[in-house]
Amino acid sequence: MSGFRSAATSTPNAGARTSGALTWHRTPVVAVALAGAVVLAATGLALSRPDLVAVGIPLALCFVWALRHRPEGGSLEVELSAAPGTGEGVVTGNVDIEAADADWVQLAVDQAGHRTGMADVAPGEKALRSRSRLRHSGPIELLAVTARGVALDGAWASDATPRASLRWSAVPALRRLRELPVAPRLTGLHGSHEGARPGQGGDFRDIHPFAPGDELRRVDWRATARLARTPGELYVRRVNTLSDSSVVIAVDTADDLGEVVATWGSGDLEQSGTTSLDLAREAALSLATAAIETGDRVAFHELAPGGRTLRSGAGARYLARLRDVISATGVSGDGSRFRRTPPIAQGSIVFVLSTFFDGAAAELATRWRASGHAVVAVDVLPQPDDTRLSSEQRLATRTLLAERSDILLELRRTGVEVLAWRDGDADAVLRMLLRGRHARKPAVRR
Repeated sequence: MSGFRSAATSTPNAGARTSGALTWHRTPVVAVALAGAVVLAATGLALSRPDLVAVGIPLALCFVWALRHRPEGGSLEVELSAAPGTGEGVVTGNVDIEAADADWVQLAVDQAGHRTGMADVAPGEKALRSRSRLRHSGPIELLAVTARGVALDGAWASDATPRASLRWSAVPALRRLRELPVAPRLTGLHGSHEGARPGQGGDFRDIHPFAPGDELRRVDWRATARLARTPGELYVRRVNTLSDSSVVIAVDTADDLGEVVATWGSGDLEQSGTTSLDLAREAALSLATAAIETGDRVAFHELAPGGRTLRSGAGARYLARLRDVISATGVSGDGSRFRRTPPIAQGSIVFVLSTFFDGAAAELATRWRASGHAVVAVDVLPQPDDTRLSSEQRLATRTLLAERSDILLELRRTGVEVLAWRDGDADAVLRMLLRGRHARKPAVRR
């Protein structure tokens, strides 16, 4: 069966399982068999048609058999699992069923929160298989099943089991960025950014008299021959150290707004088109990948109260963990204007990902900029489509977008770089990221 469609890559989550004892109840099939037998017998006697009476006898026997052979207890277990399928964004789900004393099992199947069908299956492994093409990244309810057992040709049916639901986190698309702006203060002794302290790996710094701690292989013999004034005086060739940048990605998950303005607030992801959190997850993963591949350290924060936080880290294993966290980032849904202020290392570069509607994320960005951080406000609102709105709704939307434009303009005035992530050209995105003076010329503490 086909369901939700998407272009995002997917990774499996843990499976889901539900089970319950079978409590059997008679179904209307028993009453229909009795009624059919009585009607046929009465009609045959009234019309002197023994053939009709003979037809009714099997129905009467089935009625008696169903009453005398009530199924015993038993149990019903439903297990859901999923794996990436063939094709981009395709996920296949499997439903495995184990049922005792049930001839078959009736399933009600939901995909992406919508009822997609009913199915009658025989107990056993891989009783049902679903196929979904995801349209959005992030967490969704991939597959949900409610089941009940049926016995004796439908004469007896059990109570429905608790609803088994399988969650899935779809990995967002990755946009390759060749270079990122660096923090105003470089730290550490490992990385790929030219620092201002003497060390190793960087460009030429100066010629300096030999001091305790200098390596003999750093001695510049030509400079020593030219500058030495006393026997034994040596001069070393010093270079700058290579340092890493502290990158912070802060995602505002207060709302998830799609391209179609008519779906705002409805939660209808099938008709919404690309949503703001789709772009936010893509931007977060792209920025984190570019930073970690450069050797920088990345921290991740959700700005909603109780949101997920990952401390600063680097390396391939940390990137894999960060990818899982970003893929599982969904809308907070609390409706609060409050945003928590996560701790940020001094002199970091902060990417604030938000739609910037209510101004709370903008206040945080302004506060961080005033604290000396380099701040880039990443606007993740998709291009609004108001074709399905009435004239009054369209006017209200334009007013709302005008207020948002004022917020973004005020951010620029405070020195915060503003980047619209919906721009599809990766090179253009890169140029915007590198445009600010604080991004091009970081100040480094000696």
